[in-house]
Amino acid sequence: MSVIDSKIDLRSLSSAGGISGMWRLMSGFKLVFLVAVLSLGIAAMARTATFLLLRFFVDRVLVDPGWARRLPLFALVFIALAVMEGGASFMRGKLAAGAAEGVTLRLRNFLYDHIQRLSFSYHDHSSTGELIERVTSDVDTLRRFYAEQATEIGRIIALFVFNLTAVASLNRLLALLSVVLMPLILIQAGWFFKRISVVYEQYQEQEARLSSMLQENISAIRIVRAFARHKFEIRRFEKENWQKFQRGRQFLMLHSFYWPTSDILCTIQMLLIFFLGAGMAISGEISLGTYMAISSMVIWIIWPMRNLGRVVIQASSALVSYRRVSRIISEEPEDFGINRQVQPQPIKGQVDFSGVSFEYRAGEGVLHQISFSCKPGQLIALLGKAGSGKTTLVNLLPRSYDYTGGSLMLDGRELTSYPLHALRSQIGIVEQEPFLFSRTIRENIIYGAGREVNQQEIEEAARAAAIHEVIMSFPQGYNTPVGERGVTLSGGQKQRLAIARTILKNPRILILDDATSSVDSETEELIQRALSRLMEGRSSFVIAHRVQSVMRADKILVLEQGRIVQEGIHRVLIQEEGFYKQIFDLQFAELA
Repeated sequence: MSVIDSKIDLRSLSSAGGISGMWRLMSGFKLVFLVAVLSLGIAAMARTATFLLLRFFVDRVLVDPGWARRLPLFALVFIALAVMEGGASFMRGKLAAGAAEGVTLRLRNFLYDHIQRLSFSYHDHSSTGELIERVTSDVDTLRRFYAEQATEIGRIIALFVFNLTAVASLNRLLALLSVVLMPLILIQAGWFFKRISVVYEQYQEQEARLSSMLQENISAIRIVRAFARHKFEIRRFEKENWQKFQRGRQFLMLHSFYWPTSDILCTIQMLLIFFLGAGMAISGEISLGTYMAISSMVIWIIWPMRNLGRVVIQASSALVSYRRVSRIISEEPEDFGINRQVQPQPIKGQVDFSGVSFEYRAGEGVLHQISFSCKPGQLIALLGKAGSGKTTLVNLLPRSYDYTGGSLMLDGRELTSYPLHALRSQIGIVEQEPFLFSRTIRENIIYGAGREVNQQEIEEAARAAAIHEVIMSFPQGYNTPVGERGVTLSGGQKQRLAIARTILKNPRILILDDATSSVDSETEELIQRALSRLMEGRSSFVIAHRVQSVMRADKILVLEQGRIVQEGIHRVLIQEEGFYKQIFDLQFAELA
């Protein structure tokens, strides 16, 4: 069965409890785990049979010279039982490990895909480090449980049942005494389970916070050094690391209490059988072979139960990790509509805002009663102070966020009725802070194309963004690797590569969120000319702080505190008193 193509609906896990959810997670591999447990049962039977054979060997073969000639046969039987036990144990390890890897491979793939589909609102309030921790560390904890301890439960039960049954068949009193302290061992294991799960969850949460801090600090290492704040960051890290140390010490203290106590109980249980059994053997109540067999089997009754603590640790850790993972799974993903049979026709770009409002949280409005229209091919410019709602407004178009009031129509159809995949595939965005991947320049440019492109198309997009000559000045040209987040390029070069990526996508709607803020005036003029050609026949929305960047716009909207306070074209707005005229006068006075 293909692991990736499994039909299990992992979304259903979010409504399942810890144990039932982990059981469902094994779907598709339950038969493999069952065979692994059966293999352990065979291994346990072989071990018990070995002890019973040892009893027969001591009581009959060693005392009866007539059996001496059959010693080779007994040797072969002992070897066969050892091979059976070893082979069955090997099969258990192989099957359990393979199934565990399959379960976690599928889970990682699902989590990665699921996180990609979660809303922008979710990512706004989620820590990157914590998400990474859950997809890596928590999933690996589940893998270890499935590979080792999930079948270990079957092994403990099989060894307990087979050996206890065998001991009872030899001497019922010793069988009863061999489990007299078992309730205390189980009560202690239950007590340990309740406390270790709470402590482990706190430990994992602190580890996630530490990972988030580390990820953030390394990403911002240039800022940290630029402001000489490395000592401050070291102190912050040491404080969080100390908290992790405290949680880890608490975790280990529980271990240090449980294992010695468990060892004492198990040792007392075994010594009780050893001494009583020895006395019975001396008095002749049981034979020497019976005593040897019972003594050996009692070890395999008690110590597997002692290993219950190890299962408890792994199970509690796995349950904590499962709950952390299921919290991500329980988040409702966006409906991209990729699998729908009917896809909408290419959009024309008629956009109509009618009383549109938006709030990130209830009672905290960001946009208020926004109303305007954009005809296909028009350029709409947005100006306003920081925090006036410009970026939020354009983020409504690709449905990064869904408006909470009013109506937003695209080509006469409510925007929320468009499948996300079909909508976003026809919208190109260049953000204020461009993001580049740690790949080559070529791979970054073609990233959003969604189709096969040739070198000529790549170069045309780069020329349109005024970056082709810069790329060709690099020794490897378009095959030049780009550092993490484009760190090897200047701000203007990153911005122009992002523009080239959007141009190659050939979108029907173009969004430029202050896209020319990091380039000089000469480069900006080149980009504006190229974009003017690109915008023909496309609806374009431009956020800018320079008046000269929006003077040719078909409509200029001035926003203040989430409301449109001015609307018109350049030659009209400069005649009106207001924000636009103030910015125009200020910027052109500086140029003069």
